[in-house]
Amino acid sequence: MFYTLTTYLLIAIGIVIAAFTVRYLIRTTWFQGWLKGMLGFSLLFCSAVFALVGVDFYSYQQLVSEKSVATLEFSQLDEQKFSAKILTSEGKQYNFDINGDQWQLDARIIKWPSAFGAVGVRPAFRLERISGRYYSWEKEQTEPRSVFPLDEHNYSVDIWEWSKRLNLKDVGIDATYGSATYLPMADGALYEVSLSNTGLVARPFNKAAESAINRWN
Repeated sequence: MFYTLTTYLLIAIGIVIAAFTVRYLIRTTWFQGWLKGMLGFSLLFCSAVFALVGVDFYSYQQLVSEKSVATLEFSQLDEQKFSAKILTSEGKQYNFDINGDQWQLDARIIKWPSAFGAVGVRPAFRLERISGRYYSWEKEQTEPRSVFPLDEHNYSVDIWEWSKRLNLKDVGIDATYGSATYLPMADGALYEVSLSNTGLVARPFNKAAESAINRWN
């Protein structure tokens, strides 16, 4: 709820600024000076930034204790090549062909100041990418690698990246990666991925996945 309401608030602020600016520009003649015109366009830019930050913020989910975030099912296509079907807790489905022997899922996590937790605001997360790797170090260097984004945005506003670049950890905002441990791919293997405050945890969800892990170990 917090993330949805914050998104609506940011977009609303952007709309209010845009409406005020358009009204200001319409009523103002350019004879009143270049400075006023620049101020108006600056306000329009600010309104767009608020709206885009709101949209980016909406792409995150609130983390409430440990929760299941995705299931992954693998089908073997060829030697060291698998088809992966990913179904997220939001109902989104992704299909990728992954090269290698193992897979890993990554997520972006934003942790807020402790004061936020006192009012019920939990860390935010967004699934980021899935990747594959080979058991052999030589193949890691020479064979095709597989890295696929799960949630791309076509605009430059990125609150997670801003938090890292501005080093907001000093004020209690910590933007980090959470990664599930690399686990083996196998024909018919099914895994469940959960997320907690400490990061992603992947577990086998059927016999094929358990057997693949036992052979790997």
